[in-house]
Amino acid sequence: MSKTAIVIGVGPVNGLGGQLCLRFAQAGLHVLVAGRTQSKLDAIVEAISSTGGSAEACVADATIEADVEALFDKAGSSLDLAIYNAGNNTPGRIVDMDANYFEQSWRVCCYGGFLFGKAATKRYLAGNGGTLLFTGASASLRGRANFGAFNSSKGALRNLAQAMAKEYGAEGVHVGHVVVDGPIGGDKIIENFPEYAERLGEEGMISIEGIVDGYVYLYNQPRRAWTFELDVRTSLEKW
Repeated sequence: MSKTAIVIGVGPVNGLGGQLCLRFAQAGLHVLVAGRTQSKLDAIVEAISSTGGSAEACVADATIEADVEALFDKAGSSLDLAIYNAGNNTPGRIVDMDANYFEQSWRVCCYGGFLFGKAATKRYLAGNGGTLLFTGASASLRGRANFGAFNSSKGALRNLAQAMAKEYGAEGVHVGHVVVDGPIGGDKIIENFPEYAERLGEEGMISIEGIVDGYVYLYNQPRRAWTFELDVRTSLEKW
């Protein structure tokens, strides 16, 4: 039986979620490509299939428990890797912020991570363990003016991931957190914010391939040498 990976929070092919799917499919895993937009998921499955890989599109909302549980039920006992890549950048001043806006930031970044992490861990504990990885950001490590909602929700996700790493490591669950410190050189920035991308230049945006290398490194670590956290940035990033 081939091993299965779940990646949730998948957008364009040239985005972090899409490239994670492609890389792990190339490594021989069957990938459940999960997100909210069918057309985007189908494009990634097609790209994987065209290179001989195995993948399946799964429309799912990370903040809905039934969707998350159904996703893991589909993976079954072959689950070996689960990646929570869902997130939303929610800028704004606290005093001007609608309460629902703040809550939604938390629901996507942290609550969804809880649902996903719980579902993955239950399956791993019933089997031989596995790897659970969360995508973080510079906001995971510090508060910043005008990003209170995003900072607090990403910081909460990091603390959740660390707690899970300590709670379930001895039972064979490798929990990792990847801090993506800066803009990613993918379609989201290049197509939606072309002037910003041009100002940054290629050297000012983090290589998606390089970020994915970090996830692959964490996934392949032996149990006697596990890493909880990696941080990835360009050489130009001020940190």
